[in-house]
Amino acid sequence: MARILVVDDDQAVRTVAKTVLELNGHEAVIAEDGRAGLRKLETESYDLVIVDIFMPGMDGLETIRLVNERKPGLPIIVISGLAFRSASGTTPDFLSMATKLGATRSLQKPFRSQELLSAVDDCLRSVSGGERGQPEG
Repeated sequence: MARILVVDDDQAVRTVAKTVLELNGHEAVIAEDGRAGLRKLETESYDLVIVDIFMPGMDGLETIRLVNERKPGLPIIVISGLAFRSASGTTPDFLSMATKLGATRSLQKPFRSQELLSAVDDCLRSVSGGERGQPEG
């Protein structure tokens, strides 16, 4: 069982993520924005953080940067529901940008419960060394 912090300004997303995670044996704590999430990180311990990119106040990219600065090695799953690519291809890909800034995995909203759980499992396995037996490539 992992302790997971879910940071998203959308109450429905927070509620669904919390429910899915808890039904699958994890403990989920929610925060409504980046600042609230960082406050929780300062006072409590987590195994994983799930962060939305677009939130009022402190956005997810800044939140990711600060989480990495304050808790190096803590895995982060970044999520977002905005469409990123325009027909001309000039719109930045924020999910890709977030992984370059330190997020471990990314998920496009809406995501299925199994996609969330798979991303969580992958992140937790990578931290615990569960992938050591795989060949390098």
